[in-house]
Amino acid sequence: MKYPKSAKDLKRLKKKKALRARMSGTAEVPRLVVFRSNRHVSAQLVNDLEHRVLVGASDLQEVIKSELKKDSTKTDASKALGKAIAEKAKAAGIKKVVFDRNGFKYHGRIKALADAARAEGLEF
Repeated sequence: MKYPKSAKDLKRLKKKKALRARMSGTAEVPRLVVFRSNRHVSAQLVNDLEHRVLVGASDLQEVIKSELKKDSTKTDASKALGKAIAEKAKAAGIKKVVFDRNGFKYHGRIKALADAARAEGLEF
């Protein structure tokens, strides 16, 4: 693992480690992992028992970019990503997930993604 670049990164990684010790995804109830960078957001459904990514999506994909307008915000992109990941999960036969915020605070883009996924019918 790379060394964190700042104290803020170190704090997030400590939170991430504590969260991951308490949660795990299975084939029936996978873990919805969210990663947020300064510019983009990505989400994956992970089966931790088999160490496999079942479904993944990012706001860099053309499907999500096409839904956004030119003057869209990063929060709008997160909402579109939440909707897209929920639709992919439904197509894969997944209805219930465990939400892993990956050490990030549950507000802003992370919350927007989670709310959009819930609105599309994903349970967590």
